[in-house]
Amino acid sequence: MDETTNQYKTQILTMCTCKLCNQPSDKAFQATILHKYNISYFACPKCGFIQTEEPYWLLEAYQDSINLSDTGLVQRNLFCSKISAAIIKSFFDSKSTYVDMAGGYGLFVRLMRDKGFNFLWNDLYTENIFARGFNYIQTQNIPTELITSFEAFEHFVNPVQELDSLLSISKNIFFSTLLTPKAIPDKDWWYYAFEHGQHISFYSKQSFIKLAEKFKVHFYTNNKDFHLFTEKKITTSLLKWIFLYYKIVQFNFYNSKFTQTDNHLMRDLPKLSI
Repeated sequence: MDETTNQYKTQILTMCTCKLCNQPSDKAFQATILHKYNISYFACPKCGFIQTEEPYWLLEAYQDSINLSDTGLVQRNLFCSKISAAIIKSFFDSKSTYVDMAGGYGLFVRLMRDKGFNFLWNDLYTENIFARGFNYIQTQNIPTELITSFEAFEHFVNPVQELDSLLSISKNIFFSTLLTPKAIPDKDWWYYAFEHGQHISFYSKQSFIKLAEKFKVHFYTNNKDFHLFTEKKITTSLLKWIFLYYKIVQFNFYNSKFTQTDNHLMRDLPKLSI
């Protein structure tokens, strides 16, 4: 796409249809992603879902599926393995089979298997390094108690179809993605991740409530970054305690100053190398 076409396209694109509730979404702002494409972001006034225009740049964005600025990868997997173990022991059958979707290098699956949970790995874009031999193949129709999917929902091109596919495997999904604030975040919000262009869908709490209603499942959240779709009606007081406990753990033990400063360094790397 040449520069003239890119400029013309972004000028005329002022509205689109919300991918969650099919209502008109208004243009919120434009931003430059991958340090070269000027694209539009749209916000739904009904459910609060924020989406990019149709992401024509994804083939380029996924040349490296694990982006350079993801300096929290190891820290996140260590933390997610702890909170997932607590969630499973509290609400699910620990002896069942579990699947980690969008499992990256397989570190989380390896950690969970080391904890005694029968986890399998699946990822369309990334090589399984740490959990080789434990791939999930959907055609095998393995009964699955729960799916985990961390930092994946923001990558979904078609969230409704993606969620429908996940729920066809299991009616229980424990996942993470950062909720949008009540107001549309300005362009300084780090979760837009303009530098790598892989984040294209952003959810409010209302967005997930709408999805839960659509698929007839319960929705639970810590109102920030961890969420649960489930067919079960669970004890909310226990879940809130788990979320609170691991929020404290995360702050005290997974809060290295270098994780964030390294992230900023890697986000600016392409500009520094010019």
